[in-house]
Amino acid sequence: MATQILVVDDEPDILELVRFNLEKAGYGVAVAATGNEALTALRRARPDLVILDLMLPDHSGTEVCRRMRSDPDFADIPVIMLTALSEEVDRVVGFEIGADDYVTKPFSPRELALRVKAVLRRAEQDSEESQVLQHGSLAIDRNRHRCQVDGREIALTAKEFELLSTLMRRPGRVFTREQLLDSVWGTDISVTLRTVDTHVRRLRGKLGETGSLIGTVRGVGYRFTE
Repeated sequence: MATQILVVDDEPDILELVRFNLEKAGYGVAVAATGNEALTALRRARPDLVILDLMLPDHSGTEVCRRMRSDPDFADIPVIMLTALSEEVDRVVGFEIGADDYVTKPFSPRELALRVKAVLRRAEQDSEESQVLQHGSLAIDRNRHRCQVDGREIALTAKEFELLSTLMRRPGRVFTREQLLDSVWGTDISVTLRTVDTHVRRLRGKLGETGSLIGTVRGVGYRFTE
C-alpha cells in the first residue's frame, strides 16, 4: 500500500499542484481545505505524513498541529508546515509546536517531494531507532542507561539521562520547556519550568565541552545540535 499523505491548504491551486506531484512520486494523497476537514480526515484514515498550511480559514495550522501532538493517536505523525510566511519567528513557532519541517511559498514541487521523502525517512528511522545514540564523542546507550564522552563514563541521574535522550533523538528540533516537562517529568506536578533550566545547566556541566551541543533558543527552549 502506498504511503498516505494528507495535504491541508485552502488554496485549490496549491492543493492540486501538491496532490498531482506527490501522486506522480508514488504517494497516496488525501486533501482538506480547512482545519476541521483536516481533523476529520485524520480520524477517518490515519496518514503517514501531513502537509499543513499555516493560514487556514477556521483553525490555524499551528492549532491543528497542537491538537495532533496532544492526541496519542496522531502525536507521532510527521508534519511539514506549508506557509507564505518566511520570518524566523514563524519558523520557530512551527518547530515549537512540533512541526518536523517547514516549506515556504512559493516552493518548488520537486523540493517539497524531496522534503517529504527526507521527513518520512527520519520518521522510519525514529520508529526503528537504535537504542544507542551518538553525536561525535558523545554516546548514550538507552538499554544500559550509560552515557560516555570520548569513551569516559558520565554519571547522570535518571532525569538528566532522559532529558539528554529526548534532545538527542530529534537533533535540530526545538523543544519548549513545557514539552520537555511533559516528556521527561510527565504528570509530576511538583516541578516547574525552572526545573528544566536547572537540569540542562547540570547536564551541560557534567558533559564538559560536549555540553555545548545542547543549544538554547532564547525565549523558547532547547535543541540538540543538528
